[in-house]
Amino acid sequence: MTEITLLDGGMGQELIHRAGDRPTPLWSTQVMAEHPGMVQGVHADFFAAGATIATTNTYAIHRDRLEDTAMEGRFEALHAAALAEAKAARAAHGAGRIAGGIGPLRASYRPDLHPEAEVAVPLFAEIASVLAPDCDLLILETCASVAHARDALAGARSTDLPVWLSLTVSDTDGTRLRSDEPLADALEVAAGADAVLINCSAPEAVTQALPIIAPLGKPFGGYANAFEMITEDFLKAKPTVEALTARRDMGPRAYAGYALQWVGLGATIVGGCCEVSPAHIAELARRLDAVGHTIV
Repeated sequence: MTEITLLDGGMGQELIHRAGDRPTPLWSTQVMAEHPGMVQGVHADFFAAGATIATTNTYAIHRDRLEDTAMEGRFEALHAAALAEAKAARAAHGAGRIAGGIGPLRASYRPDLHPEAEVAVPLFAEIASVLAPDCDLLILETCASVAHARDALAGARSTDLPVWLSLTVSDTDGTRLRSDEPLADALEVAAGADAVLINCSAPEAVTQALPIIAPLGKPFGGYANAFEMITEDFLKAKPTVEALTARRDMGPRAYAGYALQWVGLGATIVGGCCEVSPAHIAELARRLDAVGHTIV
């Protein structure tokens, strides 16, 4: 059958569930100071579930997100901590790759806040250069507009690592980016990536989106979230995940069913985003194996 790369699941939500602390806009970042080793434990559980890639807990470590917070001035230290926890989990597991995760500047799902290219590209390049020495590849996550995808890719290309571009689409229309631009408008930019993904969108929307990116001829795939629709409250300034609700119909079996659909559409990279747990990944690994795919 097919060789499938199995990504991990949602780091931030796992940390909230495990720590039991009230989430903040920088929750997954500050947890590395308040609960050392917890991130490593999440990576370890995803590896044990069958994931072959650990995505670093660096999605929100941007200088602009750290400004006016207790984390300001800790940009380098936070990246070092996240990399150390991923590397420790891989060493204990004895196998796997590390993907340097780079999230949106300023805020998720807010393409209207994305800065001009002359500001954005150097910021993305700086993060890529910090991550690259300890990673096997970079993943540009939750790219919500053509401009975001273009600038993130330009910045990441300042390193020699493979770069995977991951776009986020409307939960109700997988043919459109969250900017409301047609997903097809991002294909020219996406052609410059080493793999193209759809992430942090409803599973149904990922299913709609994949046939649009498939003709690029790149490795492609998806990793959806298991939230209900992204709410207006979440789009306010400095939101927390308390504004979002987990879907009750998206347990491990249901989620794996969607991911198998994506593989049926030609996807060779699958995994999970927010609210996708090690149990979800374990079920997906079991189902992939059961139908004869090889997880690599």
